[in-house]
Amino acid sequence: MKKNKYILLLVLLLAIVFLVLFLTNSTTTFRRSMSDFAVADTSTVTKFFMTDKNNNSVKVSRKETGAWVLNDSYTALKFNVDLMLKTMTDIQVKSPVAMAAHNTIVKHLAVNGVKVEVYQMVYRLDFLGIRLFRHEKLTKVYYIGGATPDNQASYALMEDSEEPFVIYLPGLKGFVTPRFSTIERYWRDLTVFKNDIEEIRSVKMEVPENPEYSFEVQLDKGRLTRFTSLIDNKPLPGLDTLKVFNFLSGFRNANFEAFLNDMDKRTKDSVLNSKPFIIITLVDTLNRTNTVRTYHKPNLFGQKDYQGRILPYDPDRLYAIVNDGKDFVLIQYFAFNKILRPKPFFAKGFKMPSGQPGIAN
Repeated sequence: MKKNKYILLLVLLLAIVFLVLFLTNSTTTFRRSMSDFAVADTSTVTKFFMTDKNNNSVKVSRKETGAWVLNDSYTALKFNVDLMLKTMTDIQVKSPVAMAAHNTIVKHLAVNGVKVEVYQMVYRLDFLGIRLFRHEKLTKVYYIGGATPDNQASYALMEDSEEPFVIYLPGLKGFVTPRFSTIERYWRDLTVFKNDIEEIRSVKMEVPENPEYSFEVQLDKGRLTRFTSLIDNKPLPGLDTLKVFNFLSGFRNANFEAFLNDMDKRTKDSVLNSKPFIIITLVDTLNRTNTVRTYHKPNLFGQKDYQGRILPYDPDRLYAIVNDGKDFVLIQYFAFNKILRPKPFFAKGFKMPSGQPGIAN
């Protein structure tokens, strides 16, 4: 009987706690400040979704591994995601919008504003240090508008509110609106290769313009097993293995510069119908194949070599097809110089001519 009494008291206590939490949460929901744009703890953010009136939208979600994914399809650019999370934390309200401009700004936000939804992991029961029933919840919805006249702040409006505010980021000389981009390519990762040597099974370099420069490297658990010429399937005499491993280290972090998917179709087709400059095929230890096809970029600015002769191609950049042929991009020799090496380079004693970009000499 005494035991049942304690159980009844415990049940009654829990019921009271839940009732208090329910009433508190309800009251908080209705009394929530219409200027509370900042997210106190971005480590609990699971995703954010943004959309505009031009039917552009992006969803950036955190996977269980901690990696961020864009629109459930692409790896998100970590730098921009981190910048967004910091913006969510640091954003502050400067002032309400002046009454004289109130209607104009509300109309502007309705027509041009970016709708922002923030989702976080929260607890249904979070009281006196007790946290139970963790779940994902939509915690903030607001609209971000354009810049103020001085270009030092932006307009913003919480959903279900009629009072817009001027928001800013302390330390930022400018306005925060560009960080809330709904353009997919702004959030996409720019990685072409990201493989440690131990993760590489083979690398094949094909040079259609100079087949004698083509070669293949094969490895086993990071150990070099073969280096062969593709034109005759023979090993390279006097192979400098240190150069080979320096070449392979270039695959640890090779990024492209920009997306060119929106290039004029005629120009793009002309490039893709030309002979590829270099074709790089990397197979990793999980048998995943990553093939990159590069193409010469015309020398549009008349750049010259060291003897004053106009170069036939851009000496700094190449076109490339990446991501299983889905994306047409721009890459820099500077970022790929370790990779763009001809077969003769790997012979002991060979030296690249100074000032020449990789394999293009």
